[in-house]
Amino acid sequence: MNEPLRVVIADDEDLARRLITEYLKPHSGLHIVAECETGTEAVDAIAKLQPDLVFLDIQMPELTGLEVLETTGRQHGVIFTTAYDHYALRAFDLHAVDYLLKPYSQQRFNEALSKARKLVRIPSDTAEKGMHEARTGLPGILAAQTAQTQRLLIRDRGQTHVVPMADIDFIEAQDDYILVHAGQKSWMKTQSLSDLEAQLDPAQFIRIHRSYLLHLPALLSLEKISKDSQLAVLRNGHKIPVSRSGLERIKPSLL
Repeated sequence: MNEPLRVVIADDEDLARRLITEYLKPHSGLHIVAECETGTEAVDAIAKLQPDLVFLDIQMPELTGLEVLETTGRQHGVIFTTAYDHYALRAFDLHAVDYLLKPYSQQRFNEALSKARKLVRIPSDTAEKGMHEARTGLPGILAAQTAQTQRLLIRDRGQTHVVPMADIDFIEAQDDYILVHAGQKSWMKTQSLSDLEAQLDPAQFIRIHRSYLLHLPALLSLEKISKDSQLAVLRNGHKIPVSRSGLERIKPSLL
């Protein structure tokens, strides 16, 4: 006999959480393991409990639902609930099973739950294929990206750090991780440098080396150390290498 699906409900409105609980009652094989009022609470619950299914509001205090997914890296078993339909494309781009626009009916809720049940406990590659088909069926999904983020969310040692992009000096690749350097502080994040680069404003963050992404406002000067080698000297005193291709990328910004 299958164990019940473990469910987390995250919404800052008590009435919205109670409605989901009520809509879940007619369905067997489900167990609510946590209710969260803020995005930070949702991150903690997802990281600690590893639920099968998450009902996730988008507009919440501290962190949005989109930021919760980006922070936890969760890519399965998420049903977004929100009063704002303009988030729909981004929600599906972040692997949401479905998107419930408030106010929604029991019937619409049941449809989303049925879809989630089919995806949660089938092999991950098959589930991903189904979610991919759902996402690519939306018009313009690849082109519909949100504006470049103004802050970076980092989950480190059980805590969620919100780092303003304006504070970052440079980002360094370290095997399967990146190190984000801001002033005298550094944080480790599980993400590739290339993936993060694609999310950032290319006018502000420039790949100056295969292992380094420079935040242009942090640059003080370039220092030539040999015929083919240069260092970027930052305002905080750090020096990081600049490759030949990186020098070509940064030159237009220095004119």
